[in-house]
Amino acid sequence: MEPHILFMGSSEFSVPILNELSKEGWTQSVITQTDKPTGRGKKLDSPVVKNVAELLHLPIYQPGKLLQHEMIEILNAYAIDLIVVAAYGKILPSWLLEYPKFGALNVHASLLPRWRGASPIQAAILHGDQHTGVTIMKMNEGLDTGDILSQESLDISKNDTAGSLSEKLSNVGAKLLVETIGDYVEDKIIPQKQDQKNVTITSLIRKEDGMLDFLETAEVLERKIRAYNPWPVCFFEWDSGPLRVYEAEITSEILLSPNQRGVLNKFPCVGTGTMPLVLKSVQPAGKPRMDGRSFLNGAKNWVDGK
Repeated sequence: MEPHILFMGSSEFSVPILNELSKEGWTQSVITQTDKPTGRGKKLDSPVVKNVAELLHLPIYQPGKLLQHEMIEILNAYAIDLIVVAAYGKILPSWLLEYPKFGALNVHASLLPRWRGASPIQAAILHGDQHTGVTIMKMNEGLDTGDILSQESLDISKNDTAGSLSEKLSNVGAKLLVETIGDYVEDKIIPQKQDQKNVTITSLIRKEDGMLDFLETAEVLERKIRAYNPWPVCFFEWDSGPLRVYEAEITSEILLSPNQRGVLNKFPCVGTGTMPLVLKSVQPAGKPRMDGRSFLNGAKNWVDGK
């Protein structure tokens, strides 16, 4: 059968998944988060999923709260028999998960039960995982505790950021979801319980989590810089403001003590608890992002300044 799907998503991770479902002609309507005021002018900014759904000519709903009578009206209006959730950003009530004939499926960016929670991609990079993947899960009331329908693994490159890895996982998840749904609605998949012995949990990321402490090892700091790119972006205080760091490399070509600043091949360096870091791409306060060499051209007090 061809399921009637209500898609719920908000972020960039959701987009390839929505596009893939729409190619199949399964998506009947889309729910995304409300427009949010951004910038100094507080101009309303729409979730990227809303913009994509408009291009696909799909009905869009942006409820502030998932009120039962309003949601049931939407589900009935489009004869929804399956909900698909991908980075929606809000917890769904249990009655909503149980209302459609086939319940609700989630596209989760990890190999569950490893990295349940809000930041699985960042957690995988932060902890130095060699690989991660995507899980298609039948949702229940718990936080990513539902039965597993399918999984696909993916190697993590040494240069992957949260942004690049999210894009890869989203594309893998989109294809895996379409393959899974067909068998799922025809009752050809036996859901598998998660192994409770291997559960790990992630936490919400805060802006202040991006602060760099150069007493930590270079390995930890380099992973942190990749994990928090594109958000919240790592930083440290320099010249009366935050210097944001988008890319860094570990080096053994120079000796620096923790927090000591230096220069290597015309790039800025900072000492850590182990080896120094070369700052390849940075953004000074009030200025655009630039490579480290360009930054040094305007940072004459990098080595001697306080």
